[in-house]
Amino acid sequence: MNDGDVSKQIQQMVRFIRLEAEEKANEISIAAEEEFNIEKLQLVEVEKKKIRQDYERKGKQVEVGKKIEYSTQLNASRIKVVQGQDDVVNDMKESASKELLRLSNDKKGYKILLIGLIVQSLLRLKEPAVLLRCREVDYKVVESIVEDAKREYAEKAKVQQPPKLTIDDKVFLPPPPSKPDSHEPYCSGGVVLASQDGKIVCENTLDARLDVVFRQKLPEIRKRLLRNPGA
Repeated sequence: MNDGDVSKQIQQMVRFIRLEAEEKANEISIAAEEEFNIEKLQLVEVEKKKIRQDYERKGKQVEVGKKIEYSTQLNASRIKVVQGQDDVVNDMKESASKELLRLSNDKKGYKILLIGLIVQSLLRLKEPAVLLRCREVDYKVVESIVEDAKREYAEKAKVQQPPKLTIDDKVFLPPPPSKPDSHEPYCSGGVVLASQDGKIVCENTLDARLDVVFRQKLPEIRKRLLRNPGA
């Protein structure tokens, strides 16, 4: 084989090797591009998932914030309604208290009322000896009606001997309020009766009865206020 033939064979081998290298390089390039595209798609999906999760998290935060704000406003509205109701109820009670003071100014009517309160207290206590306390301003009035009250009690209780009734002339109930906005202890009228040993007490003052009535009627008053919010 001469030099020319050797040269041709070498060139053919070089072309073959080059062609095979180019094919191999092309395969590697295609595989690398496919791997790159797969990696890119995976990264894109991961980022999309992160964005979706972040969006859902922020959406939930917004929803929770809305619920908290709604709950806060609802509670504030309820508190406002309850405060408004309390103001109305307190105004009603204050007006009723003023009316009670007028009762004690009606001498004839107040005497009849006192007799009724004393008799009612005696019927509740059912004690042989009772101590009665009243306001100092009512002492003489109470003293003048004690016998009438005892007789009425005896008739209602159907007993021959009414209880021994002692009017306390040393300790008195608080006086009427000195002025409309006074915060000192006061009593609008009525009586307090107790057993002789002081263990059983029947508070039958006008203020105590007003408190009882308001406690009993408060649910009904609140219902009416809810039905008529502008009342």
